[in-house]
Amino acid sequence: MSKQLDGSTQQTMHQLPLFDFANDEDLQSFKSQAQPNTDQAAFSDYVVYVDESGDHGLEKINPDYPTFILAFGIFHKRYYAEKIVPAIEKFKFNYFGHDLIVLHEHEIRKKKNAFNVLNDQNLNRLFLDDLSQLMQRSNFILVACVIDKYKLKTSNILTEENNPYHLALGFCLEGLYDFLAEKNQLERKTHILVECRGKKEDTALELEFRRMIDGNNRKNVPLPFEIVFVNKQANSTGLQLADLVARPIGINYLRPEQGNRAFDMLKEKFMCRGGRSCLGQDYEGYGLKIIPQDSNSKSIIPKKAKSLQDPPEA
Repeated sequence: MSKQLDGSTQQTMHQLPLFDFANDEDLQSFKSQAQPNTDQAAFSDYVVYVDESGDHGLEKINPDYPTFILAFGIFHKRYYAEKIVPAIEKFKFNYFGHDLIVLHEHEIRKKKNAFNVLNDQNLNRLFLDDLSQLMQRSNFILVACVIDKYKLKTSNILTEENNPYHLALGFCLEGLYDFLAEKNQLERKTHILVECRGKKEDTALELEFRRMIDGNNRKNVPLPFEIVFVNKQANSTGLQLADLVARPIGINYLRPEQGNRAFDMLKEKFMCRGGRSCLGQDYEGYGLKIIPQDSNSKSIIPKKAKSLQDPPEA
């Protein structure tokens, strides 16, 4: 691809306007004719996609990125299926001509593999602007945990059982529980989708997950969740969005004085204490938890979640 984008190239790239639906009314009025069985009817209205940034090991800590971040993206299923997925598909068609591209934050940032076309500065600017707009206009709730590994090693909360991943998982599950409680969804099963990391790691994670949902958590209640492991090559829109949000959270923690457009946009996604009227405020220690706290005190358990912005009715 040439280094400069002429007018025809830009016009071709934007031949499909983002967020527009040819048959929007048909989509809004669509109702499945299938009659769900008892198990299907027990599914909640929400689905959760999980990703991480950094590694959770404590033996060799990367001095340039001594953190581990776990991020839960909580999506209303109908809004996700009817709005977010088509928008991501159109975005991919605009820039790559097909929709089999998997959006990886690392590859985008490093301009690697399919994203080497972003070495064209004009194309890179357009791509990032459109991606930022897409993320900003997509409604989802974010619950995340940052583990400061240097501080964790010298804290009084680290045990053999409490590795960084498990600590972060516990907080995020509790935040998800409180969000679903507000939405009256605790009588239904909510699926949590995570990317496969390896047989050994997946087995350990599943065991810890099962232990927590069986009631071994700080709430001492069973959690109505089910974990689903997803192949790394799966073209899951939700997992790609989760991948895009995790690292900006870590960078903001490490270098809060540095400009971070991605994190500035994410502020309004975090579960916050004041609900919709306080978007982007009062989310620290609630939708975004830092571990360990400087005081080594108990972490705050979220009690009220921010609402989705105008989710479609099921």
